[in-house]
Amino acid sequence: MMFLSLSRSDRGRFSLLSVIAVLFALTGCVSRPSPDVLKPVALKNDAAETLSVLAVTNRDRETKDGTFGNRWGQNLHYDRFVFSIPKDRNGAAIKYPTAKPDPKRDYIVLEREKLSLDALVREATQAARFDGTVAVFVHGYNYSYQEALFRTAQVAADANAMSPPIMFSWPSAASVAGYVADRDAVLYSRTELDALLKALGRSPKIKRIILFGHSMGGFLSMEVSRQLKLQGRDDVLQKLQIVLAAPDIDTDVFQAQLKDIGRIRNPIVLLVSKQDNALSISSFVGGERPRVGLLDIHDPIIEKTAKAEHLTVIDISSLQSSDGLGHDRYASLAKFAGNLDKAETKMRTNGRNIGAFVFDAAGAAVASPFRLAGQLVSPQ
Repeated sequence: MMFLSLSRSDRGRFSLLSVIAVLFALTGCVSRPSPDVLKPVALKNDAAETLSVLAVTNRDRETKDGTFGNRWGQNLHYDRFVFSIPKDRNGAAIKYPTAKPDPKRDYIVLEREKLSLDALVREATQAARFDGTVAVFVHGYNYSYQEALFRTAQVAADANAMSPPIMFSWPSAASVAGYVADRDAVLYSRTELDALLKALGRSPKIKRIILFGHSMGGFLSMEVSRQLKLQGRDDVLQKLQIVLAAPDIDTDVFQAQLKDIGRIRNPIVLLVSKQDNALSISSFVGGERPRVGLLDIHDPIIEKTAKAEHLTVIDISSLQSSDGLGHDRYASLAKFAGNLDKAETKMRTNGRNIGAFVFDAAGAAVASPFRLAGQLVSPQ
């Protein structure tokens, strides 16, 4: 198996002071939403646009208010939320409701309903525009339940989702200092995400499951896919379209996961950027081990590796980031989902939907950085 590598020049060593400075910037840049943003609000006027989000979590439910904190739970909980989507959206930035919510600028919860697993699967397939595809979003490190839920709503709204998205929220500590605890929480959550994917896979109405894992959620997504393979559940694996955004996965671990999973019907998609400072810190904390999300797709070795391993690697460095670290660029990609679908269809038709590509935010197109770019993707 070919080695997924980072160039030595991109493995610049972080000093401890640099890491502390970045972590301080993370904790001091914005205030985080409290669980109060989950309380349904009755608007005086009808919302201009509404969106349903289905939520699954193995976080422990707080008994006093029904919210979810960072404690590891023993059971899965299922909810349906209805959001009011603001018309005046500023890119991928999320405005949380205040004491006086403004539907023109804020994402607002209008309804909340507890569900069973069977009811959740039915809800996922009953939308008027349902086309056989459901999407499961698995958040990354340092996310609270409410942050993951609102991010799911933002991405689905910008992508003009055909069916309600499903958020899977594992019990992240939602703390900058909780990296190691979050890694353990991911491993703890494999069986629960596995159960959700199996339930979706059993529905004959569902033809494709987009498993979208961000950062450490990408590690969880790959671990669960590997678990499905070891269980002999190719019926579920063949429905999966795995998309890993800024995956916080050691490159050697990723190769081992790929080997165990084997080739599945849909190529695994990696959304990467060399300018992701959060992953650079993760690499430093992990003993300067390279991370998949930092792959340099301009290296011809990466293109060869992508083709050998049945991967689609897309550089999204040109997209805007709102977290100051370049780690949440994927959230800006949602509004270009239609363009990506067209490019993917075009590449699949030509038999060239694997390899390494650059996403051009200005032109909303996918192009190859290599000499045969014109043969891989024709101009829009």
